[in-house]
Amino acid sequence: MQQDHADVTAREVKESAGGSVSLTTCSTDSQRKLDGSVTFARFAEKHRRLLNTFIRQNPGLLEKSLSMMLKVPRLIDFDNKRAYFRSRIRQQHEQHLSGPLRISVRRAYVLEDSYNQLRMRPSLDLKGRLNVQFQGEEGIDAGGLTREWYQLLSRVIFDKGALLFTTVGSNATFQPNPNSVYQTEHLSYFKFVGRVVAKALFDGQLLDVYFTRSFYKHILGVKVTYHDIEAVDPDYYKNLKWMLENDVSDIPDLTFSMDADEEKHILYEKTEVTDYELKPGGRNIRVTEETKHEYVDLVADHILTNAIRPQINSFLDGFTELVPRELISIFNDKELELLISGLPEIDLDDLKANTEYTGYTAASSVVQWFWEVVKGFNKEDMARLLQFVTGTSKVPLEGFKALQGISGPQRFQIHKAYGAPERLPSAHTCFNQLDLPEYTTKEQLQERLLLAIHEASEGFGFG
Repeated sequence: MQQDHADVTAREVKESAGGSVSLTTCSTDSQRKLDGSVTFARFAEKHRRLLNTFIRQNPGLLEKSLSMMLKVPRLIDFDNKRAYFRSRIRQQHEQHLSGPLRISVRRAYVLEDSYNQLRMRPSLDLKGRLNVQFQGEEGIDAGGLTREWYQLLSRVIFDKGALLFTTVGSNATFQPNPNSVYQTEHLSYFKFVGRVVAKALFDGQLLDVYFTRSFYKHILGVKVTYHDIEAVDPDYYKNLKWMLENDVSDIPDLTFSMDADEEKHILYEKTEVTDYELKPGGRNIRVTEETKHEYVDLVADHILTNAIRPQINSFLDGFTELVPRELISIFNDKELELLISGLPEIDLDDLKANTEYTGYTAASSVVQWFWEVVKGFNKEDMARLLQFVTGTSKVPLEGFKALQGISGPQRFQIHKAYGAPERLPSAHTCFNQLDLPEYTTKEQLQERLLLAIHEASEGFGFG
């Protein structure tokens, strides 16, 4: 992997210099830089806690002597990333001393009025301080009206009647609606929504909006995988997983295409659909043992990306006007949710009262240790636990008794996980289910649980 990286860099340098630079010298320099990066990454991994403590005490270190850590952002704690992000945004504010961004909207038409007044404004104008007036109402915007505008606008944008976004899975998370084409100027609206979400981040305003895991990945420029399908369609995910784990040689009609019924399912209520080739000539190319991984990757990309690619691209056009891709990409998908929506207030007693057990009881020592460990969590770790088990940090308005799963109401579940006792906890987000091994000590449970909620990004599912 290192050699490939060095060769690519060498080729780029050679081309930019018109071929006069020695490829060997260039390759050696690149290799030396790469080796230095790897050495630093190992050092940072070993001293992660200490380095994050230094950054917490002196946030400017990430822009100076510890800037190398930005190349391995997974080693930076979320609160330090958030502080760095806000510092960079402040610098943008100071560099572009724009006048105030004034808008005047009618409550009943908050989406239309906001769209018409903001969509044509230059991106530089959007960096100015937002000043909102609701028509027909007295009041000077000292911050409260702006907060209310964000709340009202996000509620309307994500209302199903607007046709822009649709809920999937447990109906708690949103992604672009493939049928937004029925909304006039729909791609212009998506660019506007991208601007609004970025403006909220720019202004430090929180939005009560939760996207699908795959849509956060699209914002970050991270490739989606078949694991992301689990939250959208667990049965389809299980079929793909079965294919990867079993011999598919005996399935004669499996080709690199999606039939019309599958397409209809992917595109929701669209009626006139045909089959879809995953690659040129795909309906005539059989899937074999050798090509099944390629097939699964193409299916995941089609389901989670291709069907809504124009909407994603338009959203990103608006978003990146205010928040550069390289700045937002220091976060992972779960952290991006916390950045946009904030750390939730989680009532642990309510969660505990609405938890069901399988293989354990409320009196089991592992269960009691679990609740003791979780009681000691800070707000960030509580949010990460909720993300790990349910797929989102969103807390239902009516409390955890109203938690939804893929098929309707579904309480928080703790199931006994069988197998090696040292394995990590795993989760099935579509069922709000935590599979918890029978650890031998409370300390082991704490160490394994924290590792799972912080490090496990995918591959934890139907095991």
